[in-house]
Amino acid sequence: MSQINMAQQAAEQPLQHLTLNKWFSYSGGVFTPLDYIPNKALGLFSIAFAGDFEEKHIVSIIDFLAMHNQTVTAICQYQPDLGLAPALCFYVQNSDQAINPLVLQEFSNTLDCQLVQVATAPNLYEPGLLVMDMDSTAITIECIDEIARLADVYDEVASVTALAMAGKLDFSESLNQRVAKLAGIEKSLIEELKSALPLMPGIKVLCQILKQHDWYLAIASGGFVPFAERVQELINLDEVHANVLEFKDDKLTGKVLGTIVDAQQKAIILESLQHKLGLEKSQTVAIGDGANDLIMMAKSGLGVAVHGKPKVVEQAQAAICEGSLLQLLYMLAIPLENEPAL
Repeated sequence: MSQINMAQQAAEQPLQHLTLNKWFSYSGGVFTPLDYIPNKALGLFSIAFAGDFEEKHIVSIIDFLAMHNQTVTAICQYQPDLGLAPALCFYVQNSDQAINPLVLQEFSNTLDCQLVQVATAPNLYEPGLLVMDMDSTAITIECIDEIARLADVYDEVASVTALAMAGKLDFSESLNQRVAKLAGIEKSLIEELKSALPLMPGIKVLCQILKQHDWYLAIASGGFVPFAERVQELINLDEVHANVLEFKDDKLTGKVLGTIVDAQQKAIILESLQHKLGLEKSQTVAIGDGANDLIMMAKSGLGVAVHGKPKVVEQAQAAICEGSLLQLLYMLAIPLENEPAL
């Protein structure tokens, strides 16, 4: 069996010389090709991405995992999309107890990369479901805070938003408090704001790729219908769920109509869509940044915090702490099947 000795002249044997999408064992500076693919139903997959990797990073990550009683049995370098740099996946067969994401984040910061752990990873190449939060997830802003700027009550509203997203205030209560401060805003100003929504980097391409593989895409948002419908148009979503603002004489009344899309309702939406589509839980993914996304994320096969608050990162199954949302593909396209990379 051929071997690549990385201990000797490591600088002259960059990791890109490893065959992409192939699994290797690693011991004593030697990569040895494996004749099997890890079992996606067993163990943990630790994914290092958004870094400039060398052999020393592999050694550091293996040592770090070993400190947490996780023995790496296989390593793979893969690149799920040409818009992403290659990532490294470390397979641990003897453990299903993931390390706290905040601990992973603290360690990966020392390597200038990101590190997540997933078990029973969703498969990009089979139909699946992605349910996403909208504000500060699919788009870069909190719409309610931007409306508040128009009413000159931004500081008051934004402070309540921050408390709600950090889980320090009941979401429904906070929503009613904030919307009440928006009474009198002209509908035309809402339309103006809607027309200039800034998408989160990577979200459009991510959705295009998921649609190519028959994924169903939805928003479950504590924000508002006009903005969710605009995002639906921009990134070709299948459906959206958000709160309904009441207007009278083309002005906001300061009230929300109907059932509020809070944390529990988001989870209900995800489970309802899963059953409607006839999907296994393992093929469902939920992403969000706030405490009101945690129940939905816990009900999904893979819950990912996106640029989330510490409480959200800690309780999520994985986290994208910086950079493009296209990086979600690292968690969906681990080379565990025989499908080609994108």
